Amino acid sequence: MDSATLTAITAKVEAGERLSEADGVALFRSPDLNWIGALANRVRRARHGRVCYFNVNRHLNPTNVCVYRCHFCGFRRDAGADGAYLMSIDDCLAATDGAEEAGITELHIVGGITPKADLDYYEALLRALRAAHPTLHLKAFTAVEIAFFCRHHHLDHRACLERLIDAGLGSMPGGGAEIFAERVRRSVCKEKAGADEWLAIHRTAHELGLKTNATMLYGHIETPEERIDHMARLRALQDETGGFQVFIPLAYHNENNPLAGEMTTGYDDLKTLAIARLFLDNFDHIKSFWIMHTPAVAQVALHYGVDDLDGTVTEERVTAAAGGRTAGRESKQQLIDLIRTAGFTPVQRSTVYEELARF
Repeated sequence: MDSATLTAITAKVEAGERLSEADGVALFRSPDLNWIGALANRVRRARHGRVCYFNVNRHLNPTNVCVYRCHFCGFRRDAGADGAYLMSIDDCLAATDGAEEAGITELHIVGGITPKADLDYYEALLRALRAAHPTLHLKAFTAVEIAFFCRHHHLDHRACLERLIDAGLGSMPGGGAEIFAERVRRSVCKEKAGADEWLAIHRTAHELGLKTNATMLYGHIETPEERIDHMARLRALQDETGGFQVFIPLAYHNENNPLAGEMTTGYDDLKTLAIARLFLDNFDHIKSFWIMHTPAVAQVALHYGVDDLDGTVTEERVTAAAGGRTAGRESKQQLIDLIRTAGFTPVQRSTVYEELARF
């Protein structure tokens, strides 16, 4: 990046002006990570001071059986294959037993996509969980799962979401977005819902009052231009609805999947998080998913625009299947200590960013 471009981007950020897609690409092309990080930290400090959010949550992955064959996924199995599983509702209830006593406030429910775990199954699961755990927030189902339910049951997006909300759905995660660019989707996940449908489902969720999250899977075959295009489409929908809570860049993991290739580096992780903070001016929160970035990189990321480290993430299986080494190993106290030693104030939040405790 030449000095004139750097100066112009700095001036825009300081004036509170929106960065263009060209600005975003220029930031990805720049080698000056620390300058980008310092600029992102300035924006982060203006919004959140020295607060870092986290929650106490548990992941529930009811099945790893999946009809899709995404090339980056090490979690999926064919029905009947070694290691394939589909939990009964009783199994799911047993897996969540004692959640309140452990201080858990959120269940994060996502899984493989199979006709045996259809809308009827998940409605019954939500109702059972709501009856057993009335105080827990049920954050569940990627837009890709919703798209499958709609096709399988011949429903439109609104009708499907209304049924799930009635059963107990409280919000939606942001998975399944991957990279919106059609070139990439044709190569790595051509079978599942495309960018337009992913965005349409989140638009409908926002219209129904659901808060949702947004993700981007980076570090595989996408270009900087495609990363920025992805963020720009999210930013445009956020302008329209205001329903996204947080943006979560997900670092590609390369084990047990056909895509293979190299893992992301800490340099790329920090740059991507910082650029997200600068480009997504209408998103309140930027999250480092420490399961993917590692706790050490997540600590540094708090100085590069990040204000959220997700949560305790007990029993997370998807990243672990692709080579994640830190899945589900942080207790609440360990997260508090992680945040404190990075120089920030830990704030425990609800799923929808209500402050529950400050440490």
